[in-house]
Amino acid sequence: MRKSKRLDKIPPYLFVKIEEKKAELVKNGVDVIDFGIGDPDLATPRHIFKKMHEVLDQDKSANYPSSKGELSFRAAVSDWYKKRFNVELDPNSEVCALLGSKEGLSHLPLAFIDNGDISLIPEPSYPVYKISTMLAGGEPYLIPLKAENKFLPQLDTIPQAVLKKAKLFYINYPNNPTGAVAGMDFFEKCVKFCKSNDLLLVSDLAYSEMGYDGYVPHSVLEVPGAKDVTIEFHSLSKTFNMTGWRIGMAVGNAEAVGALATIKSNVDSGAFKAIQFTAVEALSASQKCVEENSKIFEKRRNVLIHGLNSLGWKLEKPKATFYVWVPTPKGETSASFTEKLLEETGILVVPGSGYGPSGEGYVRFAITLPKERIEEAIERMKKKNIFFI
Repeated sequence: MRKSKRLDKIPPYLFVKIEEKKAELVKNGVDVIDFGIGDPDLATPRHIFKKMHEVLDQDKSANYPSSKGELSFRAAVSDWYKKRFNVELDPNSEVCALLGSKEGLSHLPLAFIDNGDISLIPEPSYPVYKISTMLAGGEPYLIPLKAENKFLPQLDTIPQAVLKKAKLFYINYPNNPTGAVAGMDFFEKCVKFCKSNDLLLVSDLAYSEMGYDGYVPHSVLEVPGAKDVTIEFHSLSKTFNMTGWRIGMAVGNAEAVGALATIKSNVDSGAFKAIQFTAVEALSASQKCVEENSKIFEKRRNVLIHGLNSLGWKLEKPKATFYVWVPTPKGETSASFTEKLLEETGILVVPGSGYGPSGEGYVRFAITLPKERIEEAIERMKKKNIFFI
């Protein structure tokens, strides 16, 4: 058996290794407090489950779906974008259903990247941007995100030689893993930058419905003319606690959406119709459940920030996402501090280095567990004299 050379370049997916380590500890009787993978612990709202039961009894749910998605789902996405962002989308040409946004993001480079082409990828970032570029034969060019720049990429640092070979430019705000947010001025700058350099702007907006303290995240598509150069990825996973349902959408530039749909039509057979019909209910019904979720995560964020600051950190409260990006104590690397927390306290976090070189010196906490468990984690750290000095 001879594996492809491209596989040799791809590291094991970050969370596979983390889940394996967690399973080993649990097997050995360790009570693990898991701040690892960003999988909401809150239940999918009951009205969404109720709708799923209804549509499962319909014969039309069982056959092959459209590779681009059922028109009813695409229309619901269009309506939701209009209500939420005041962005007009043609459901026929500017919306494509996905098996979750991860699937769409991973397939996009196959439609745009040839051997030797470059994707501009701010980092630390979601590993899929980099890995999917490499699988398509392209080269990732990493743009460091630094705290002193509010974790926004400095576009004027990119060499002209790189820009000439670049085709895709990724942004993700609200941001995973840093929790950083971006204003409309930054989005306007990105649109102008992509128009000037003939780039497709790839916006990952998975966390737009997780804003706190009155903060309401924007879509880059709100910028006039953004649709000329932008494809945006969204998902019901975080918004409605539907991570396992695998349903999302790509929207924006019709040519880019169509190119992605062409790839998808050749590699998958679309999302299960019943899930698409149920997603229509999620997008169209009252969004009160989304507001309630955000209030729960906001309280958890407050508990974690207060707790870590009582141990010596000086963290500001992130305005969005359910992630807290935490510097490691002096003398600790991302990996060593992750290992120390796990071995001495049974607390599982994600090393920042797993998101790129600029993630070194940080770990990521996902507040996807009850506040009582967060409080217990702080107590465990205090008992083991784990402080930020």
